[in-house]
Amino acid sequence: MTASGTRSILPPLSPEEARHSAAVAALIHAELAAAAGWLSFERFMELALYAPGLGYYSAGSFKIGAGGDFVTAPEVSDLFGRCLARQCAEVLAVTGGEILELGAGSGRMAATLLTELAAHGVLPQRYAILEVSADLAARQRSRLAQLPPGLRERVVWLERLPERPLQGLILANEVADALPCRRFTCRARGVRELGVAPGEGADPLAFHEQYAAADASLAQACRELRAALPAPLPEGYTSEVCLRVAPWIAALSECLGRGVLLLCDYGLPRSHYYHPQRGSGTLRCHFKQRAHDDPCVNVGVQDITAWVDFTRVAHAGLAADLTVSGFATQAAFLLALGLEGLVAEADDTVQRARLAGEARRLIMPEEMGEAFKVMALTRGCDVALAGFALQDLRHLL
Repeated sequence: MTASGTRSILPPLSPEEARHSAAVAALIHAELAAAAGWLSFERFMELALYAPGLGYYSAGSFKIGAGGDFVTAPEVSDLFGRCLARQCAEVLAVTGGEILELGAGSGRMAATLLTELAAHGVLPQRYAILEVSADLAARQRSRLAQLPPGLRERVVWLERLPERPLQGLILANEVADALPCRRFTCRARGVRELGVAPGEGADPLAFHEQYAAADASLAQACRELRAALPAPLPEGYTSEVCLRVAPWIAALSECLGRGVLLLCDYGLPRSHYYHPQRGSGTLRCHFKQRAHDDPCVNVGVQDITAWVDFTRVAHAGLAADLTVSGFATQAAFLLALGLEGLVAEADDTVQRARLAGEARRLIMPEEMGEAFKVMALTRGCDVALAGFALQDLRHLL
C-alpha cells in the first residue's frame, strides 16, 4: 500500500497531531542523517513508539478505547478481566505474593481484577503497574482511585522492573506485539533487510522503505528460522523477526521468583506465522480504529505492531529457566475459565444479551477468539492452570 493510498483511507490529522508527527519525523530524520540515510526498521519503530517525550507511547495521546486508535480485550468487556481473575486467584492461592501488570492500558483490567479477586477472597499483597506511557498512567490513576480504599491502596506504579524476584503473577496483555522488530525479505542470493530511508518526494519529513544488506545477527536469525520451517520461503517473501523477545523474556524471568508469566497477544506458532502464503508479513498500524500496513505515515501518532511468534517466546522462556505450562487460543482460555457461566449469571435479559454480545467479540474466530493466544511461562508453580484445561496447543510450538 502506498503512502498516498494509506492516507486516503485514514482520517486527517488534527493540527496538534500534525505538529507532533512532524516533531517525531524530524527526530528520526536527524538520526537518519547521522546514519548515512538508512535505519533498520527496528530502530525506526523504536523511535516512532518510544522516543522520550515524543514517541507514540511516550507522549500524550488518547490511544485505547472507542475514542482512541485500537481496542483491547479488557476494553471490549469486563468479562475478560473477570475470567482472568479466576486464573490469578488459582495461582495466588498457591504462591501468594503480588501481581505485576506490564502496560496496564486504561486501568480497566486492573480495576476488574482487584474487584474480582476481592470477591474470591484472594487478593495480591501488591498490584504493581509498569507503564511507559505518561497519559495512560494518568488514566490508570484516575480510574483506580475510584476503587474502595482497601483495593486502591494495594496499587503502585513502577518506573522499572523490580530488582527483587516476586511471587505471584506477571501479566502482559498486548505488550509483546509492540516490541520493535526487524523486517526482512528473501532473495535468491540471501536475505535482505527492509529498513527506512528519507522520502524521495517534496515532503522533507517523509520516509520510504528501503532494502540493505542484512547484518550478521539478522542473517543468522533468518538462517535458523528457515532451517526450522517445514517448507522453504519463496522469493520475495517479506516478514518480521523480533530479536528483542529473548532479552525481554530473560529480564522478566529475573523478576519472577515463583509463579506465572501470562502473555496474551495476537500471534501464531512459528510454522503458521512464517507460512509461505503469508508473504507480506504481519505488520499492522492502527490509527483512530483503522488498521493499515504503512508505518511511514502518521509517524508518532499511530501504533505500530507485529504479530507474536509464540515459538520464539517459548524458546526464550526455556532459555530463561521457565516452563511452558500452557498455550491456547483466547477463546479456549476464557471458556475454560467460565465465560459462559458469567454471561448466564446476568441479572436480566437485557444485561445477558449485552454480555453475550461482548463475549462473542472475545471468543468468535472472526473477532478476537482465534487470532489472540495465551501462553503461560511458569517457575516453581505446579498447579494445573485452569485456563488451559480445554485446549493444549503446545505441540504446535
